[in-house]
Amino acid sequence: MAAKIEKLDEVTIRFAGDSGDGMQLTGSQFTNTTALLGNDLSTLPDYPAEIRAPAGTLFGVSGFQIHFGSKEISTPGDTCDVLVAMNPAALKVNLRSLRDGGIIIANRDGFNEKNLKLAEYEINPLDDGSLDKFQVHAVDITKLTTLAIQELNLSTKIVERSKNFFSLGMMYWMFSRPLDSSIKWIQEKFKKTPEIVEANTRVLKAGYNYGETTEIFHARYEVKPASLAPGRYRSITGNEATAWGLIAASSKAGLDLFLGSYPITPASEILHELSRYKNFRVKTFQAEDEIAGIASAIGASYGGSIGVTTTSGPGLALKTEAMGLAVMLELPLVIVDVQRGGPSTGLPTKTEQADLLQAVHGRNSEAPIPVIAACTPAGCFEAAYEATRIALKYMTPVILLTDGYLANGAEPWLIPSPDSLKEIPVKFHTDAKDFQPYSRDEKTLARPWAIPGTPGLEHRIGGLEKEHITGNVSYSAENHDFMVKLRQHKVDGIAEDLPHATVDGDERGDLLVVGWGGTYGAIKTAVENKRKEGKSVSQLHIKYVNPFQKNIGEILKNYKKILVPELNLGQLALLLQAKYLVPVIKLNKVEGLPFRADEIEKKIDELLK
Repeated sequence: MAAKIEKLDEVTIRFAGDSGDGMQLTGSQFTNTTALLGNDLSTLPDYPAEIRAPAGTLFGVSGFQIHFGSKEISTPGDTCDVLVAMNPAALKVNLRSLRDGGIIIANRDGFNEKNLKLAEYEINPLDDGSLDKFQVHAVDITKLTTLAIQELNLSTKIVERSKNFFSLGMMYWMFSRPLDSSIKWIQEKFKKTPEIVEANTRVLKAGYNYGETTEIFHARYEVKPASLAPGRYRSITGNEATAWGLIAASSKAGLDLFLGSYPITPASEILHELSRYKNFRVKTFQAEDEIAGIASAIGASYGGSIGVTTTSGPGLALKTEAMGLAVMLELPLVIVDVQRGGPSTGLPTKTEQADLLQAVHGRNSEAPIPVIAACTPAGCFEAAYEATRIALKYMTPVILLTDGYLANGAEPWLIPSPDSLKEIPVKFHTDAKDFQPYSRDEKTLARPWAIPGTPGLEHRIGGLEKEHITGNVSYSAENHDFMVKLRQHKVDGIAEDLPHATVDGDERGDLLVVGWGGTYGAIKTAVENKRKEGKSVSQLHIKYVNPFQKNIGEILKNYKKILVPELNLGQLALLLQAKYLVPVIKLNKVEGLPFRADEIEKKIDELLK
């Protein structure tokens, strides 16, 4: 009998298995196909913190969650409707994220005695009744994969690696997704090994046909396209969007883009992505360490290019002296910090937003740097573009904060028209007459950008204090005091160039939820849900962290209570209290996971009783 079709507004699926089971690939393929069908979506890749943790163990589980629907989607989902578990460890780690009544697709072949022991199960959960509140479908995924390609005489290793496509095929059938996009991807990815193309294609179709022919599934589901603004879209991750924003800014400015970077999780993909675009005047340099990475970027800026360096929290700490040098030299530089769990190595594959104070204040002496924070994966494009624009206009280093959740997460991105992007005019100083390297633009306080080798524009650089106007080395107490205040005044003045902050919701009321960075989606969903219930609650999301936009203080005073959810112990809350002297209620967690909307809703209800 044909399974009945049920229509759904939204669905959350979580693929989970060992780190070698290809769950990230499975999730990415499902994401790309879903984006092509026009659904809005948000994803949460969840990597194990250890590289190649022992197979079958709890700390070796890799997951990928996708929330998609026919309406606007702002988070990867609080709980999942479907859990695909390739082994007992994947089931145990992720079962708490599955809603009551949800569907479990379990690879029965993976639930052997060895794996059950590694996952600390005394009895097989597929047989002991502990999963009775869920819809459990135990499928012999490994065995069926082997049968689908047995005549190809491939190695056991290749067969084992193909089983993720069987689970992908089942999900494509269950949620009425076509196979075409993934088959095309397989053909392009493995075109040099035709036997792999044939094997993966067969397994994908076998998984789909299993759903079609078996009678264990009583329903399939249809999720119609979302009503998105007209235009051309593509699925994009935060790291990809960051790279593309930097390329767009360099193209708009008419300058070469130079990235000097040392690989570090979760920022390395920006280096990988930029290395593909040499035809857009992009140069990438994989340095031997973090210090060399930023030093090379400073050199590139001195030579007339847009210097960029990328890192995560530990690397940002190593770059601090060189950041002070860039402040002293007053050269444009973009420093991208993709935050992760810490301190030290911490949780390298997990998300956090605890580098805020390090970004704003984490340098010796007074070394002010503007700080911008992206808030969605697609929004990383705009944030990277804006960071570059400010760096070039004000001749200053700029820090761009993203985080692991944004960097690895994906969502549909409306590709902007180049004409819609802000202009980034750049003018190099060429007139040797009366040239002074630290003279100032009256409006921006930016010093002239003089390219080395230009006749008559010779000038000193280095980390020693500069004399006002001449740039000569100066040990004068009065000059040092003046220059410190001048550099701070330049950064403070950027606020005049920023649009006013806007509130989602009522402009005054009982409660304002203030966030920054990757908390945006969870806060937005929570606030919208509570407003539908008639609650007096609004949202303010801060993208410019240093300096703040000029009207932030006025906004804060219009609400009885202010709630600040953060994936740290209260860093933005501290900055807001210090600057605006307003009482702030903190909501903090540092679990390596993003906020769920229901966590914020619970706090809102508590405060509005």
